[in-house]
Amino acid sequence: MRTMFFSCLGALGLGLMAAAAAAEPSHGIAMYGDPALPPDFVSLPYANPDAPKGGRIVQGEVGVFDSLNPHILKGRVPWQLRFLAYESLMGRNYDEPFTLYGLLAESVETDPDRSWVEFTLRPEARFSDGSPVTVEDVVWSYETLGTVGHPRYHGSWAKVASTEQTGPRSVRFTFTEPDRELALIMGMRPILKKAQWEGRDFAESGIDILPITTAPYIIDDYEAGRFVSLKRNPDYWGNDVPYMRGQANLDEIRMEFFGDAGVMFEAFKGGILNTMRETNVQKWDTQYDFPAVQSGDVVKSIIPHQRPSGITGLVMNTRLPEFSDWRVRQAMIHAFNFEFINQTLNGGNAPRITSYFSNSVLGMSHGPAEGLVREYLEPFADTLPPGALEGYSLPVSDGSERNRAGIRAATDLMEQAGWTVQNGVMTGADGAPFTFEILLSQGATETQQVVDIFSSALSRMGITPTVTTVDGAQYKERTTEFDFGMTWFTRGLSLSPGNEQTLYWSAEAADSPGSRNLMGMKSPAAEAMIDKLLTGTGGDEFLAATRALDRVLTTGRYVIPVWHNPVARIAHARELKYPETLPIYGDWIGFQPDVWWYED
Repeated sequence: MRTMFFSCLGALGLGLMAAAAAAEPSHGIAMYGDPALPPDFVSLPYANPDAPKGGRIVQGEVGVFDSLNPHILKGRVPWQLRFLAYESLMGRNYDEPFTLYGLLAESVETDPDRSWVEFTLRPEARFSDGSPVTVEDVVWSYETLGTVGHPRYHGSWAKVASTEQTGPRSVRFTFTEPDRELALIMGMRPILKKAQWEGRDFAESGIDILPITTAPYIIDDYEAGRFVSLKRNPDYWGNDVPYMRGQANLDEIRMEFFGDAGVMFEAFKGGILNTMRETNVQKWDTQYDFPAVQSGDVVKSIIPHQRPSGITGLVMNTRLPEFSDWRVRQAMIHAFNFEFINQTLNGGNAPRITSYFSNSVLGMSHGPAEGLVREYLEPFADTLPPGALEGYSLPVSDGSERNRAGIRAATDLMEQAGWTVQNGVMTGADGAPFTFEILLSQGATETQQVVDIFSSALSRMGITPTVTTVDGAQYKERTTEFDFGMTWFTRGLSLSPGNEQTLYWSAEAADSPGSRNLMGMKSPAAEAMIDKLLTGTGGDEFLAATRALDRVLTTGRYVIPVWHNPVARIAHARELKYPETLPIYGDWIGFQPDVWWYED
């Protein structure tokens, strides 16, 4: 997998030279160079084009939902609907870092500078009601999502200078600025049926509108907060499209919702669910031995991958004065006794996240910055957090519960930041105690265990945080408004970082309620690195910009990292099968249930 990633980057020079020769319609488009699959490819390399159709998969989720529209900020939506119930002009191949192939569009065309992109729709593309997909539907979808849709769509739409219909089935988007990724992003927006939304407020939709889409699955039944059932459309238009061969094999995808992770696990053991992802190594090793596993009716599968670790842990809200000082944030990292927590909860077997892009070729080195990485960062030397240029690694404890060295280092940093222990309480110069709120969502059992151990360690520093657990609706509302001191945070990252990084880390996102910049970071260096990875013309520049961004994020000390899983652990009914050939992304979006099938 690593070899393939380097091979893709190594071919950039030849690919870019070829792309510069002429712009002409193509079956696919890559961020750099040419698509790996030829125009006559049969299926994606990790899909089985001969997979049988039929059967069902029943998945579990902790939480509730009150909306079926995944494209707006309002409401809580089953996250899978965004990917399973809608289609876009192009589809991703998760066996290449960032390459798209035709789905609703039969071809894509762009100029060497990628100042515009043009798509031509397939004549056979249809919505689930049988009506054809038109250029008018495409333009309306992009304009609606880019203006009143979820904020994740707004940034790229603001970079579109014009949209024009160039033929009966063709549409062209012209851009306002250089950004190699925009040509691909324009191929990835969900296409909605304009006529369904006429006279309705798109931004206020809830559960009363069942979407009419082009996807192979349609919402067949649901009960708010309880379950959603997707059924495969027998008249799905795209069965013979190469990109879709071997996908959408299951007749039903059902999502059951639970108030607690423990209850969900019992539902799996009892046969209510027939698949379960497990992120806790110790639980996987010790609790997945129930009768159905012993009899072989439930299979334990390990799915390797080489995507970045992303970041998971406790995020600190730098909008608050308590966490505006990097020394305080570093103190929290020292006080967080990872080795002891990992041993207690995972038997010590889960590797720690060491940076946002760790576990991949995009991850930072932990020594001094060198080469292009240093060149990119040095202009921001005065604003960079300590360690960005010099080198930085997370502290390692001795594994004992008391973690004396870590607590001592944390206390020293707090003192440097103006906080001292007086009468057993961490106190500021104004006499006020240092305290903050840790906000958690109901049902997050493992997260609660982590916080309990962390809180105990903080008490030895004279800090007593308030731990507040709220239901899913309150949790979403409060995190949307950034109303917390610390909270649990997960941000998955890919092998092809791009415009979404602006949604995650920009100053604009920090001030936008509902954005993914929960920490509230504002870093000119981070934004400059994002710009470089978007506008670079070669693989070396892309790698350096991403590794430099990783340094800025990691040394910002915004999150107390926990562990990641370099493999996915999926327990599932023996009838549920997946291809032997795995994508480089492993168990990721586009894998389960997309290319799985049911076989007695």
